[in-house]
Amino acid sequence: MAATRTITIDPVTRIEGHAKITLHLDESGRVADARFHVTQFRGFEKFCEGRPFAEMPSLMARICGICPVSHLIASAKACDALLAVRIPPAAEKLRRMIGMAQVVQSHALSLFHLSSPDLLLGMDADPAKSNLFGVLEADPQLARDGIALRKFGQQIIERLGGKRIHPAWVVPGGVSNPLSREDRDAMLAAIPEALAIAQHSLAWLKSVAETFADEIDSFGSFPSLFMSIVKPNGELTFYDGKVRFVDEAGNTIADGLEAQDYAEFLGEKAESWSYLKSAYYKPLGFPGGIYRVGPLARLNVVQGCGTPLADEELRIFRAARGRTPLSSFHYHQARLIEALFCIERIEQLLRDPEILSTHVRAEAKPNAFEGVGIAEAPRGTLLHHYKIDEQGLVRWANLIIATGQNNLAMNKSVLQVAQRHVRGEKITHGMLNRVEAVIRAYDPCLSCSTHAAGQMALRIQLISPQGEILDEAVQA
Repeated sequence: MAATRTITIDPVTRIEGHAKITLHLDESGRVADARFHVTQFRGFEKFCEGRPFAEMPSLMARICGICPVSHLIASAKACDALLAVRIPPAAEKLRRMIGMAQVVQSHALSLFHLSSPDLLLGMDADPAKSNLFGVLEADPQLARDGIALRKFGQQIIERLGGKRIHPAWVVPGGVSNPLSREDRDAMLAAIPEALAIAQHSLAWLKSVAETFADEIDSFGSFPSLFMSIVKPNGELTFYDGKVRFVDEAGNTIADGLEAQDYAEFLGEKAESWSYLKSAYYKPLGFPGGIYRVGPLARLNVVQGCGTPLADEELRIFRAARGRTPLSSFHYHQARLIEALFCIERIEQLLRDPEILSTHVRAEAKPNAFEGVGIAEAPRGTLLHHYKIDEQGLVRWANLIIATGQNNLAMNKSVLQVAQRHVRGEKITHGMLNRVEAVIRAYDPCLSCSTHAAGQMALRIQLISPQGEILDEAVQA
């Protein structure tokens, strides 16, 4: 009888951050269990204690170099709540615009740079070719399109925020500077090319997806809840709205939930084998309250997008995949639909006469001791919660990140893919790459998501060259 053993994929490649996957095989060589381990720890919630609350947006932007704008926005909205102000209309529109520009560039990075090697070259491709250079060799136009689409989003961030990475332009009460006519016109001039890239990239993805039927059926495909914020009319939003949960059939099970009440419906649980906590829907408990966030979740939650081209693509998507597609493979197509929506919406905002208003910031002193900010980051719903003292210094902070909210789903997806494709008698690159690829579908950002100390134990192991654990220390 064969002995039980563990297969370790370390590191997981083409993701943002550091993680490993362990596959636990039974005596017959089949996968009995699988886990996605986040192996990095950062602790930003502790870093900000004692700092003036007005520093929070700029400080929190340093959490991540891929989605700093999402942290800027969620943090600034929490600070708006501390000030108890309503920001100027032009400032809100400018915040929406920079947030959607980041969605475009981040979705382009995820799809074209990280996942397109699997989609274009196949899951069984030579790992030496499974990268952007391999894509460039096989389909130069596809690679150039991915670079150009990301550049479009980055340039808007730079024109609005002053730089492409870690801009400090979004501030408590609004934004620090108005939009100039010159920058407005330059951004408008870039819209047609970006729209064209998004549209023919969607056409390519829809055609290539038909060759992955085997993967789609077991690629994180299971019943779960889906969560996002939505506009009052049920349309897609990245900036402002109330929280809605739907089930696997698209039925609304909770709606109109306020961000400041998140502790009533969201719980978090730490596991000893990962620095990433698992969020769950409290009414269903842990782990039954599994839910997903991000592009696929948003499209499953909303009634529509609210722009003509994206709404048509959403109609086609639902006609082909159903009202509430369950396979996490469809995160890829959802990203491109969202990118298309964001480009359309950016153009609408740029053509709004109010966008050039110079009244872009409300000034006030702290008028509350607690504030919560919520926004949709590229990877899903993001919450920042701060408590301050009478001097305006942060005394406590909590961040609930999209990747943590997807943690239960990612672990379930890894197990499903591994049980479908991995056999212990002979391990191939294609088997293990499929396990990694389902994680890439969620586009986890691990730098963003491992912050809170407390329940998560710090575990240090001293391991011999033969793999024997010589000593171990655990600090709770």
